[in-house]
Amino acid sequence: MENASARNLWGDFLDAHLEFASQDAPKVIHFCDNEQDANTCADLVCKETKRATSHSLKGLQLRNENIPRIGDFYVVTDWDGNAKCIIRTTGVKLLPYFSIREEHARLEGEGDKSLEHWKKTHWDYYTRELAKFGTTPKESMIIVFEQFEMLYKK
Repeated sequence: MENASARNLWGDFLDAHLEFASQDAPKVIHFCDNEQDANTCADLVCKETKRATSHSLKGLQLRNENIPRIGDFYVVTDWDGNAKCIIRTTGVKLLPYFSIREEHARLEGEGDKSLEHWKKTHWDYYTRELAKFGTTPKESMIIVFEQFEMLYKK
């Protein structure tokens, strides 16, 4: 783990939770593609308001990233790489974009937690994400809906 802040938080977590000492080092992540949203989401995760995230399957594939798996650990940072908390994946569902419901938006915990807010902000994000690869989002695209629990924060 190159990020010293994340490495320190992971070490503190392991000191308090020896049962996870044999786990591989977690991936270090921030949410979103801009500073304001990344920092807001990190705060929402630490407050346990945000308990899910939605990836486009196509985006993951184009970046050669793995689909999240139940039990995966992550160190969540703010935009500047300051470690904020540790989360663990508790559920993963593959859903077409058009089938996302209010429940999904509430679990993501962003904005007013409405489906309308979710659809607008995520469509905008997927448009930016996929444009880098010369493609666009579609209503039928597959969303990787990942639920997680916040396990540790300073």
